[in-house]
Amino acid sequence: MKGNIFDIQRFSIHDGPGIRTTVFLKGCTLRCIWCHNPESQKPEPELAFYAHKCRSCGACRSFCDKLFTSNCTACGKCVDLCPHGAREIMGKAKEAADVFEIVKRDREYYITSGGGVTLSGGEPLLQADFAAEILKLCKNAGIHTAIETAGNVLWENIEKVLPYCNLFLYDIKAIDEEKHKKLTGASNKLILQNAEKLLSANKNVLFRTPVVPGYNDGELDDIARFCRGKWEILAYHEIGVGKYAALNREYLLRCVPPTEKDMLSIAKKTGAIYRPTGM
Repeated sequence: MKGNIFDIQRFSIHDGPGIRTTVFLKGCTLRCIWCHNPESQKPEPELAFYAHKCRSCGACRSFCDKLFTSNCTACGKCVDLCPHGAREIMGKAKEAADVFEIVKRDREYYITSGGGVTLSGGEPLLQADFAAEILKLCKNAGIHTAIETAGNVLWENIEKVLPYCNLFLYDIKAIDEEKHKKLTGASNKLILQNAEKLLSANKNVLFRTPVVPGYNDGELDDIARFCRGKWEILAYHEIGVGKYAALNREYLLRCVPPTEKDMLSIAKKTGAIYRPTGM
């Protein structure tokens, strides 16, 4: 079974317990204003351009006049032609079995560290069948499985991965619906409903919230109450800003990232888990 991914990161320590391999799937139902993976939002492959690497040699344009137009199909030929690495296709189709072959390379590290595989995105549950196939292969091989989700999908999508997922890393961005719409472009009704269903099903859930000063930090007490103590806070960062330029998009958020002192203070006040590893 094939699905669309945009990255596989080995030796990840931010996406669940222990040393993990994180597989990033393309496509998302939300448009969070702080999103640090803009290449994850669209389900199809995209062409990225890194202006600082370009030497204006003209090799790509001599072949194609559709670059960064609505007619661009992200075929990748301009990437092959560029001698300076200024162009990149973000996203590609992969077989679930091929993803598993990469994941299982680090099985010994998972065993010694209590790690495993995490499916992230984007929203991996938009490709629920593909996600379930990867998780099934991993679980059958004795590899711990986790999925990072915003929960803004039909419950039937979540049901497809339930038998194969050891841990849900569940994002809660805001509790107030109108604020959630402003921050992400979507209602949070389905997100909160699915979260309650997971808890009622006695699934292992760790809720996570990116702390974005001036945007959702006024809701942290409400989020803490909803999460019932199974809650981790993550510090907003600006690592992904350069990706927006590469994808010819504007980064609209203007925010000073919280300091470690700020995060420790929030954790102490709310009882949240905080590890100084970024968002």
